[in-house]
Amino acid sequence: MTTPRPALLRAFDWHRPLMAVAALMVLCSVVCLVGAAVDPRQVTGAEVWLKPLKFSLSILVYSVTWAWLIAHLPRFRRLAHVSGTVIAVALAVEQVAIVGAAAAGITSHFNVSTGFSAAVWGVMAVSITVLYLATFVTTVLLFWFRLPTRSLTVAVRAGAALALVGIGLAFLMTGPTAAQLDDWQGIAGAHTVGLADGGPGLPVLGWSTVAGDLRIPHFVGMHALQLIPLLAIGLDLLGRRVRRLADDRVRTRLVVVAVAGYAAGLGVLTVQALAGQSIVQPSGPVLVAGWAVVAAVVIASGTVLVTAPRGRPSADTPPPSSPGGVRAERVASGEVRA
Repeated sequence: MTTPRPALLRAFDWHRPLMAVAALMVLCSVVCLVGAAVDPRQVTGAEVWLKPLKFSLSILVYSVTWAWLIAHLPRFRRLAHVSGTVIAVALAVEQVAIVGAAAAGITSHFNVSTGFSAAVWGVMAVSITVLYLATFVTTVLLFWFRLPTRSLTVAVRAGAALALVGIGLAFLMTGPTAAQLDDWQGIAGAHTVGLADGGPGLPVLGWSTVAGDLRIPHFVGMHALQLIPLLAIGLDLLGRRVRRLADDRVRTRLVVVAVAGYAAGLGVLTVQALAGQSIVQPSGPVLVAGWAVVAAVVIASGTVLVTAPRGRPSADTPPPSSPGGVRAERVASGEVRA
């Protein structure tokens, strides 16, 4: 009789390079927390170890998510595995540069003040570009990915596509601003629009409270890969208790509404940042657009729920032999290798 492998070891088999990066990020998070406790230095007005801590947590979640998705692809798994390995290497390279800069007490992104700093930033720029291209490949492959319910399948595919958009928004930060060109200090690029980086920001997150901040749409877009599928999972759990959500077609329509609202909200956040408006001080058309998106989502969701049949069985659950059925469950349980 074969002894079942521990769940953690089975999870590590999803995609070993990505899960190794995730494990490294756990260790890195601990190091950053210790650093934050004992090192009072600041860079651009923020605690020096706060940035690598935030990146550690974000990369941890991102790596585990993609490892799971790649393990459950029914087709093109070799290509997906290679792309996942490229993603893992790119993430590791970027984090090494960020942690190294924090240890040295200097900024990592946009820093070309010395030959060494310019070389590090060049390596980071290349790794970010490679990460984007590899993520594009894996995102395309997800359109052959099917989970047991249509609502969750749509959520995963749409979440990955929006995450790709979110990653792409980072490229808006990489060009030198007019102020930097007028008064060259060796920094070419900024996440803040309208003012120099380093002003007042939200606690922990650090997002500017006095100017536009492109990190906001970048973060919100990138983590659609987790948030939208979590919504679908929540609707599925509610569907077991709420009759109007029992039909997966209803849950799928709600997911589509959420995706449309998320995409529109991401657009509003991007316009707000580019207009130099703080996340806590929206005004004019941006404020109107934001509330319009909220109202549209509420009205559309209400319409779906009001017109939903009560207790009607779902017609969208794939049979056990489908690519997203039994095999996905067997891979997740460790019965077969990913």
